[in-house]
Amino acid sequence: MTMLATDFKKQVLELKKSRNAVILAHNYQVPEVQDVADFIGDSLALSRNAATTKADLIVFCGVHFMAETASIICPDKKVLIPDLDAGCSLASAINAKELLAWKEEHPDAVVVSYVNTTAEVKALSDYCCTSANAVKVVSSIPTDRKVLFLPDMFLGAYVAEVTKRKNMYVWPGECHVHAGIKAEDINKMLATFKNADFLVHPECSCTSSTMYHMAKGDLAKTGYVLSTEGMMRHARSSEAKQFVVATETGILYRMQKENPGKEFVPVKEDAVCKYMKKISLEKVYNSLAYNVYEVRVPKNVADRARLAIDRMLAIS
Repeated sequence: MTMLATDFKKQVLELKKSRNAVILAHNYQVPEVQDVADFIGDSLALSRNAATTKADLIVFCGVHFMAETASIICPDKKVLIPDLDAGCSLASAINAKELLAWKEEHPDAVVVSYVNTTAEVKALSDYCCTSANAVKVVSSIPTDRKVLFLPDMFLGAYVAEVTKRKNMYVWPGECHVHAGIKAEDINKMLATFKNADFLVHPECSCTSSTMYHMAKGDLAKTGYVLSTEGMMRHARSSEAKQFVVATETGILYRMQKENPGKEFVPVKEDAVCKYMKKISLEKVYNSLAYNVYEVRVPKNVADRARLAIDRMLAIS
């Protein structure tokens, strides 16, 4: 007999306790997975939260590069991802071989990689960055040094626009979910919801194209560029009753749950990451019950990748 969702939830909570596990769920996970998570948020923040716990086991409900980041930041914990097919189109936009070739073309350049990259790419980078601190990281690099920025071309274009840096080279990668969100799509929504606050999530590659349009002045209204918790605080404290949100639609569940009297409208209804939606409550149960699937980053790669992350944190 097939187990019901409520049974899976009960089993997951029991297994989590008996195995001394912590469950991390990215904002874009399905509601039932968010409901059993200990932490919900963005990839880097989730890994840092897990590092503060005494858990022996991490079940990362996100995509593969996020589980790798957890392994890098929490080397003393076992990290599992419930579905190995949960990949990322942006992280797949560049691999270690391609980055090495790019570095050979610009031997004196400083490499800045977005956190949405594989562990091998992070290990070949000088700095990591998030959308929230990308401008700060690039601004910290001497102006006479070339910068290789990867892999998000929209985030790179945004950083170049804000910093006015002329010696910055940007890798032509993109997130498949929001590459199709255009300024005219956003302006149409803002015209429909005239009194709504426009929220842009900064630590998601998917919104970097929106941030670029904002920097260029292409939008009818300037948005609030906020972290996840910043968005939550803003939604609670704002007198607005409607919010237009530019990111993957999975975050709307948490926003609505915390603010039942307000309306949250996605810029695009179909802004859905198929990779994030691969993980189900049943797969979380299987992961905890049968130790599937372990994600382990080799120590030499992890140590170099951690150095790039630590350099970023020192600036931030």
